[in-house]
This record gives sequence, C-alpha cells and structure tokens, in this order.
Amino acid sequence: MWPKTHTSVVFLSALYVAAVTASAAMKQLIVATDGSGDFKTVQEAVDAAPSDNTEHVLIRIKPGRYKGKLVVPKNKPMVALIGDDAMTTVLTNDWNAKHLGPDGKVVGTGGSTSVLVAASDFLAENVTFENTAGDTGQAVALSATGDRQVFRNCRLLGWQDTLYANGGRQLYDRCYIEGHTDFIFGKATAVFDHCELRSKHGGYVTAASTGPDTPWGYIFLDCKLTADGDAKAFLGRPWRPNASVTFVRCQMGEHIDPRGWDNWRKAENERTARYAEYASTGLGANPTRRVKWSKQLTREGADEITVNSVLGGADGWKPADVKVSGR
Repeated sequence: MWPKTHTSVVFLSALYVAAVTASAAMKQLIVATDGSGDFKTVQEAVDAAPSDNTEHVLIRIKPGRYKGKLVVPKNKPMVALIGDDAMTTVLTNDWNAKHLGPDGKVVGTGGSTSVLVAASDFLAENVTFENTAGDTGQAVALSATGDRQVFRNCRLLGWQDTLYANGGRQLYDRCYIEGHTDFIFGKATAVFDHCELRSKHGGYVTAASTGPDTPWGYIFLDCKLTADGDAKAFLGRPWRPNASVTFVRCQMGEHIDPRGWDNWRKAENERTARYAEYASTGLGANPTRRVKWSKQLTREGADEITVNSVLGGADGWKPADVKVSGR
C-alpha cells in the first residue's frame, strides 16, 4: 500500500529521531505569561525558531492561558511544544467561521482555528488546544496539516470542528477530544491511541474526507467514547466520498446511535465510505444494528492495524521514537 523506501527519506527520518532524542543538540526556549521566561507568547517563541530547522527546538510553556491565534508554519519544522500539565497550559482563542479577519472579510472554517500546525516533525505534550466560540458554527481548536506530527496527553476542546486533522500522518496518544458536530474532520491519516472522545449533546464524532488512494483515514485504537447528555451521536459521516474511519477495541457509551454511521443525506456515499469496527464494547456497541454498508472486521484484519503499520509510511516512521530526552 505504500511506495518503496527511498534511502534519502530513511536518512531524514533517522536524523529526525536523533535530533529529538539528543538533548545536547536541543535548543530550548521558555514561555511564561509573567515575563519570567524568554518570551511572553508562544508565537514569539515559534517565530524565534530557525527556518528549515534540522535540530529540534523545545518550547517549554509555563502554566497559563495563552489567548490568540498561533501558527507553526511549514518552514518551522521540528518544533516541540511542551507544557507541565494540559489542565493548566492552555492555548485558546474564540473565533468562529463568521469572524471578520484583519482584512474585514469572514475567515471561514480554516481561518477560525486557534492553533495551526502546518510544519512537519512536530511534537506537543501536556497542552490544551481550545476554541471557546461555543455553539456558533464552525470553530476549530487545532488545525494539523503537516506530516509526522505527534500529540501526547493533550486536550482538544470545542463544539463544531474541534480538530481539523487534514494532512500527512498524525498520532494522538492518550488525548482528550470533545465536541458536538464533526469534531474530528479532514483527510489526514491519523491514529488515536487510548484517547477519550467526548460527544457534547449528540452530533457526529468524525467527518473524514480521506482521499480515494489513501489506504487509511482515522484509526481509533482502544479508545473510550463518552458523552455529555443523553442525545444520540453517530460515529461518523463522510465529508467526502471514500471517507475511511475504523474503531478497534473501543468502549462506546449508550449515546452512540445503534446505526453507527450516517450517509450525510447522500445515498451514493454508502458505496464509497470505508467504515469499520472490531470488538467494540459497551452499551453503544451494536454490531447487528449497524448500517449494512459498514463493516465488522475479523480478528486477523484488526491485528494488522497498529500505530506503526498505519503511520510507518515509506520512511519507516515510528512515532514512539519521537520524544523529548529525559521525559
């Protein structure tokens, strides 16, 4: 399913791992709202990172609420945002899609995002990404569009379109993600490992737009699906044809609609959507009542789905190797 490995790609992957784990080569910047660090805002620290970086830049974020749009652009790879505790280190903003930008025009869904990470080889740990616009339409907390991105012990808070996972390969490890409508959406190949997905009063957990030639879309491994309120929620609906979403060994609350999946009022989506489950548990697990156009995997098929098999790619990337030395 993946192209043959190229020597140059493997070299770059090895270089990336070495840079992440070698603390002696790691540039460290401190952000603190009280002025006790190198910068008062996270954006200032990101701006200070070298362009087209080949050594990881560690940005340690002291506890506080950092309000305003944050952008990690494509030319700032190998940035790590590390907080002490996701409950106390919060990157937040309150724009929705109808917000007027500096040019006086509405920003749209993409422009509403609180934090945009377009760079590759990115790491975030112990950080909250938040959009407080509430029930006002599309309002993105995190837009992740680069390749080889890792989010560990992070919280993603919003209502509609909380997480725009829309490019490359991404790992969400032990994260908490909440929302109402399509709160995980986009075309990325992303694995959610031991995460909690909390539906706020019904809605849709996913709205994938996986490309037709992309083997995997969203993979949920050993996750827990919880809810605020009793309203029913769907596991997903296809934002585009060929949407791919798979739940493996996930615990599903009673709020999950027995049908599981919605076709977004387009019967033709039923022919192309790639929706599957394996060994779902809990009151929301109803394999016999799921829509007929979804699939229940065999054990053999499910055993082939791992973090590395989904995210490895041509460069043999192993997200577990992406870590800050000493943590």
